[in-house]
Amino acid sequence: MDVILVTGIGGFIGRHIAAELLRAGFSVRGTLRDAGRIGDIEASIRADAGPSSGTITFATADLLAEGGWAEAMQGIAAVVHSASPFPAQVPENDSDLVRPAREGTLRVLSAARQAGVERVVLTSSIAAVCYGSGRSPFTEADWTDPDGPLTTPYYRSKTLAERAAWDYAKAEGLALSVINPGLVLGPLIGRDYGTSVGIVAKAMRGVYPAVPKLALPVVDVRDVARAHVLALQTPAAIGERFIAATETLTFLEIMQILRLHFPSHARKLPRFTVPNALARIVERFDRSLTPIVRELGRDTRVSNEKARRVLGWAPRTSEEAVVATGRSLIAAGLV
Repeated sequence: MDVILVTGIGGFIGRHIAAELLRAGFSVRGTLRDAGRIGDIEASIRADAGPSSGTITFATADLLAEGGWAEAMQGIAAVVHSASPFPAQVPENDSDLVRPAREGTLRVLSAARQAGVERVVLTSSIAAVCYGSGRSPFTEADWTDPDGPLTTPYYRSKTLAERAAWDYAKAEGLALSVINPGLVLGPLIGRDYGTSVGIVAKAMRGVYPAVPKLALPVVDVRDVARAHVLALQTPAAIGERFIAATETLTFLEIMQILRLHFPSHARKLPRFTVPNALARIVERFDRSLTPIVRELGRDTRVSNEKARRVLGWAPRTSEEAVVATGRSLIAAGLV
């Protein structure tokens, strides 16, 4: 049975990728910075994956350090590199995000190459797609301009990390595929969740009096995981990137879906949007709002035709992803 290395296995997406790999008949080795979390992570992944003959093992390795990567790669058939920083707020220096994203990606690819592992699937983002000179609906042919006016440190980090991965793969002969998810929502595995789900959690707790006039393409985390496994299993996916996202929803539409399906939380959910002009004024005093302000009024619709055609990807709707998020947060007692 092939063993697949999953970096960032403790993350929201990483846990789902591991569970999907187990269901697909693979064994999994996950990398973590903190070995103290192994018990909780393994139990939650096992519970989600259901009956499987695959094994889960773990290795301790840090994206910013050399130690542990050679050992982690031993006996591995392929790598799914899902570990990457996602900021809770805008960092003071771009390098705080760009360096770990780019250098960490190259460290993983180099370790794979040195171990003789040639197949890699990388988790990128539509942040590396939608912020250049292209127009919606964006496709895999579009690239974010890392020095353009729409770019944030996070967008730059994802773009430069993916560009570096493609350059390295071409130079070293790695068989690389890239998945570019949208706003990733969906059910939790365990109690940890990412920044995107955190937005929904805060809204359901009544933290936000209003939401910005933003619209982003949504995707269920289970479908993101499935896209990674399909790419791994599909020879035609080698050398290709795939947008993994579905319908675009405004933040207000997300709130309306939650209100409809979870009436017990309806009074806590925001019903109004923040005027763009007000958001821009507030952003002058709170730079953590910069990524949001730069999205105001943008059309970020994307096409997932390539993933459907090449991978046979059949995702859930955006509404299903939102509902699954709310249901999971309630079940976990987090809202």
